[in-house]
Amino acid sequence: MKLSRREFVKTASLGALGLLAGNFWPRLGGAGMPPREALFYQKALNQRVECRLCPRYCVIDNGSRGNCGVRENRRGKLYSLVYGKICARHLDPIEKKPFFHFLPGSLSYSFATAGCNLHCAYCQNWDISQARPEAVDSEELLPFKMLEIARENGAQSLAGTYSEPTIFYEYLLEIARTAKTYNLPVLMVSSGFINPEPLELLCRHLKGIKIDFKSFSRDFYANYCSGKLEPVLNSMKIIKKAGVWLEIVNLAIPTLNDGNKEFLNLCSWIKHNLGLEVPLHFTAFYPMYKLKNLPPTSPRTLMRAREIALKEGLKYVYTGNLPGFPGENTYCPQCGKIILERKAYLLTQNQLIQGKCRFCGEHIPGYWNQASQI
Repeated sequence: MKLSRREFVKTASLGALGLLAGNFWPRLGGAGMPPREALFYQKALNQRVECRLCPRYCVIDNGSRGNCGVRENRRGKLYSLVYGKICARHLDPIEKKPFFHFLPGSLSYSFATAGCNLHCAYCQNWDISQARPEAVDSEELLPFKMLEIARENGAQSLAGTYSEPTIFYEYLLEIARTAKTYNLPVLMVSSGFINPEPLELLCRHLKGIKIDFKSFSRDFYANYCSGKLEPVLNSMKIIKKAGVWLEIVNLAIPTLNDGNKEFLNLCSWIKHNLGLEVPLHFTAFYPMYKLKNLPPTSPRTLMRAREIALKEGLKYVYTGNLPGFPGENTYCPQCGKIILERKAYLLTQNQLIQGKCRFCGEHIPGYWNQASQI
């Protein structure tokens, strides 16, 4: 099925790209998909089950759901209520994820279901992430059909994003497995709040993962996200070890996680556990959801965070939600010249030749084409 807006999307200006936030896609579906039995759970006494997908380890009574609201115990079996139930899908610039070292300038077919296993007080997509599936307008889409639409409309990748791909795990996994026959890489934009075993399985099939890292503070995770720090740190180690392309985003929220100590601790941890070449994005907060009382992040804060990261030795450090600032661009760490220039979500200059700086020949790590070796 070819979408009539394909050429419009490809040539859209930054202002026109704002239209991608709407659900203008035609509705597709079938006669009704039954719930899919979940992976990673253990049966217990009295028809109870323990979900082992994420670090919550929810123990769920018969007829009840886990913390995420989308995994339900039905007579001693755990089911996903969101398999194939899409509540958002859009053709996005890859830079919007953001992935800056993964097929720059390309389009990524992005999708989500309702639900999340974290409860961030500042979530920008709270209307779907914090909703139960029956409260959200959704459509049914089998993996192969989604892949066909993506390919027909010029997408060079697919991305589970917007809510939390961990909770539509079975759906994302099957899409990633099926995508290999279409030669389309599949990405995940995630909080990283997932257990090691399911993440390791997913890493066998994904090409890239972006982690939305909340704060290098246990208290922040507990008080503002209803989560934990340590599982996320462990997830990033697993992703890096598996050879999946990894980028990290840290949303800097005024007075809550934007101190020099927090920035330095994160950068030092990345340096010693993941390496200097993992891209790190510091992005600006805007008042949202339950945190409308705080001001937006100042440009000075993001520039300070970037300076701390560069001083710590990280090679690829970016600032986001600040169009026109130098932190949007990718600089060669050897010669210092701009090799990927961006204006918000638009790539305006590409000076890479087969993954190397055209000015000095320095190798730039990333996924630059379908034959890339990360």
